[in-house]
Amino acid sequence: MEEEAHGIVIVGSGICGLATALALHRYHNVWQQKNKKTSRLLPIRNELRCLKRKDLIETMAKNLPSGAIRYGCHVVAIHQDTGTHGAILTTVDGCIIKAKVLIGCDGANSVVAKYLGLSAPITNHHTVFRGFTRYPHGHPFSTEFLRIRGEEFFVGRIPVTDNLVHFLIVTPIPPTGRITYDVIAAKDSVIEKLQAQDCPSDIIEMLRNSDPETLNVVNNIWYRPPWQVAFGTFHKGIVTVAGDAMHVVGPFIGQGGASGLEDAIVLARSLSRAAAGDYSVAIKEYVRERRLRVSLVSLESFVFGMLGSAKSRVTMLVCIVVLALLGNRSLRHADFDCGRL
Repeated sequence: MEEEAHGIVIVGSGICGLATALALHRYHNVWQQKNKKTSRLLPIRNELRCLKRKDLIETMAKNLPSGAIRYGCHVVAIHQDTGTHGAILTTVDGCIIKAKVLIGCDGANSVVAKYLGLSAPITNHHTVFRGFTRYPHGHPFSTEFLRIRGEEFFVGRIPVTDNLVHFLIVTPIPPTGRITYDVIAAKDSVIEKLQAQDCPSDIIEMLRNSDPETLNVVNNIWYRPPWQVAFGTFHKGIVTVAGDAMHVVGPFIGQGGASGLEDAIVLARSLSRAAAGDYSVAIKEYVRERRLRVSLVSLESFVFGMLGSAKSRVTMLVCIVVLALLGNRSLRHADFDCGRL
């Protein structure tokens, strides 16, 4: 049986997993350069950007050392290493991997989250249709995240460039339970629903002219309830979670991937400052620092999801009151600074 040992093992190579690996890889160079004069770009507050997930993933992967990413390594079991207080991972092919620090960035159905005793995420029975639309001669939309709520639909739209727009449309799964994974059939169905509910014509045209190769349909929304995010156990010794494994949310406020990037920076910063290799204390500090931020993001996304499917006026009123208590600034969730690496 093959056995190997590593300092830090990250399970999952999505946005959060790659960002965490890259942040840890670069922290040493940042630390060495801290006393040198450098030029830098200052971030502008209230700036909003939309990036293609594929471009972000490829860019981060290219900047990691060769061999840092291991594909097809499916972890099926995790145990505590009683001898070193680390973690022992078993893969599907029987390989044993020992880690001094284990970080689960393995999504909503995280094996690391299960090891920590976290409950499985909950399913919201809605269809999410996403994609991009190209405007060869430019689009007329302002650089903001537009959200439109209808009786039985939710639309989100944000420009990527002057010629490219990203959109998502959420509709309830019909009472018959009939769903489709065919993107063209799903597109036609969504257009029909939006037309029946007097959706703005520019939204329907955007959907009609969307790029078929970019379309994606998901027939269930997974989310971790805000009370689990606020009070759940996110660390056990040298084991923790980040990204969707920690706080998976619906797509209603566009902060799922962004929150994962924040996790990566805070976690890398905490681990790199650990005194005498006391990683358990560093992980505890990371969870403490992130708890309030991800709880508020989770709550806001949860309330927006409830508002989009509410049938009762009382439920709608409660949702509106909660959103008012969270603050009345549009996109307040995006105006957050997690600090420097």
